[in-house]
Amino acid sequence: MTAIEFNNQLISLHNSLKFFANTLTSNAEEADDLIQDTYLKALTNRDKFADNTNLKAWTYTIMKNTFINNYRRNVKASTIVDSTKDLYYLNIPRREQQYTPDGVLSTKEINASILELDEEQRLPFEMHTAGYKYKEIADELNLSIGTVKSRIFFTRKKLMAALKEFQN
Repeated sequence: MTAIEFNNQLISLHNSLKFFANTLTSNAEEADDLIQDTYLKALTNRDKFADNTNLKAWTYTIMKNTFINNYRRNVKASTIVDSTKDLYYLNIPRREQQYTPDGVLSTKEINASILELDEEQRLPFEMHTAGYKYKEIADELNLSIGTVKSRIFFTRKKLMAALKEFQN
């Protein structure tokens, strides 16, 4: 097959390649980039194409492999290797939180309900929601673990009853 015949047959596959690229990427711009990469690799490696074989299958294979390699490269690029002692980089939030007016209002109402609780119920609950373990709360407040667990449990029940409007 001559270079001109090869190029003409490759160009005639454009609609099929476009459909396949859209199937793989689900994005028109990425599909166009994938088609362009596929054409480039097919033209660059024309000497590896065996005459009297299926050109469409050959280009589909190039496209599929290009897509897979790009996907793997993107996954690898977005992977964070955290070598800090306490995994600081893995534990920081990645996205800024967007506050909505109703969300801010809801948070204020929930916090007001928590502040209305008796101190013996509120303190263990606040410590637990802040991330303290039951044992740490018990040691800090000089209580048994069972008492801490029951106070947190009953505080949750009390808050759920008071804040029914926020439940799904």
